[in-house]
Amino acid sequence: MADAKTFVVNAPVWVDLSSTDPKASRDYYSKLFGWKVEVEPDPKAGGYALAKQDGKDVAGIGGTQDPNGPSAWMIYIGTKDADALAKKVEAAGGKVIAPPFAVLKSGRMAVFQDPSGAFISAWEPNEMHGMEVIRRPNTYGWAELNARGIEKAKQFYNKVFGWAEKVIPMGEGQGDYTEFKLGDESIAGGMEMNSMVPKEVPSYWMVYFGAVDVDKAHKKAVDLGGQEMLPPADFPGGRFSILTDPQGAAFGILSTDPNQR
Repeated sequence: MADAKTFVVNAPVWVDLSSTDPKASRDYYSKLFGWKVEVEPDPKAGGYALAKQDGKDVAGIGGTQDPNGPSAWMIYIGTKDADALAKKVEAAGGKVIAPPFAVLKSGRMAVFQDPSGAFISAWEPNEMHGMEVIRRPNTYGWAELNARGIEKAKQFYNKVFGWAEKVIPMGEGQGDYTEFKLGDESIAGGMEMNSMVPKEVPSYWMVYFGAVDVDKAHKKAVDLGGQEMLPPADFPGGRFSILTDPQGAAFGILSTDPNQR
C-alpha cells in the first residue's frame, strides 16, 4: 500500500486502457477515481494520456490500435530486456503479438499472448518507469487472470517470469484460486474461467483498482454509466466488485486488509 519507488522486474509495473472513445474514457475515469488525465502533447504519442493521482502517474488511456478492437485494460510486466523476454515467451509456448518497439523516449514495450489465449504486455523502462503509486485508493490494486486452461498458463508464467504459486481452495464447486508469487510477495492472481461464461469470451487479465468503500465506489461507477458484472461481494482478503465502463472495458474495484495478503 505504498509508493512504487523502484522498478520491479517480473512484476506488474503499468496498466493502461485502449478505448474505442478515449475522450469519453478520460472523462469517466477522471470522475470515478479523481484522476487528472493529461493528453501527451507530442503528436507522435497518438493522443495517449497519462492519468495522475496527487501528481503521480497511475495509469494510461489511449485509443485502440485496431479500429475493430474492443476497449480493454492491459497489464504490463517489468523487464530489463524486452528482446530477451520475447524469446523466453516463444520458448515457453506463448506468442509474440507485437515485437518489442520504442515508445518515444519513455521506454520499450511488447505484447504477448500466453498459452491460454490471454494478452499481457511487457515494459522496458527508459524515461518512464511505470506506476508511481500502487495499492492505494483509486490506483492499481491487483491483476487477475481468468484462463481457459489455468494449468498451462501457470507453467508459462513460471518459465517466463519465475512466478511461483500459492493455491487456495475457493470452496465446494468453485475450484482453486492461485496467487502468483515473486519471492515472498503475492503480485497477481489466477483461476480457471467459470464454465458458465460464454464460449466466445477468451482468456483475459482483469485489472482491479483500490477503494476505501467498494460499495460506494461501485455505485458511483454505475451512476457514471458503467455496467455491473458482479455486485460487491466479500472474499477472504476483503471485498470486491466487477464492472464494465461505458466503452465496454472490464475492470474491478477492490478493498483488502493488508494483514491478510
